[in-house]
Amino acid sequence: QVQLVESGGGSVQSGGSLRLSCVASGYTYGRRCMAWFRQVPGKERTEITVTDTSGATWYASSVKGRFTISQDTAKSTVYLQANSLKPEDTAMYYCAFLENCAVYRGGAYYERSGLVYWGQGTQVTVSS
Repeated sequence: QVQLVESGGGSVQSGGSLRLSCVASGYTYGRRCMAWFRQVPGKERTEITVTDTSGATWYASSVKGRFTISQDTAKSTVYLQANSLKPEDTAMYYCAFLENCAVYRGGAYYERSGLVYWGQGTQVTVSS
């Protein structure tokens, strides 16, 4: 069973930055992606960035150019560097492990076909 433990959430003023971390365990080094999603009350959980085993990355248009996903394989950790934060970025952020997943066409899109494992979520609040 894949387990994900997140940290780094908190409150920040508009224009500030946060660095979220997600430590993964219980996985094999197969075809998979790590991803970050976010969700606000009353709305669906949506992906904001995905990275696969090759290091290819996909970003939602709402965060592209401001957020960066990266991996430290030695530490089994994925990061989300969130810069130039806006009040609209306020949400619960979730780390996810996507089975049988890859990013294609230089980050144009990604595909998965397998289970999704979730972290517990960490709150990000951006004030104006």
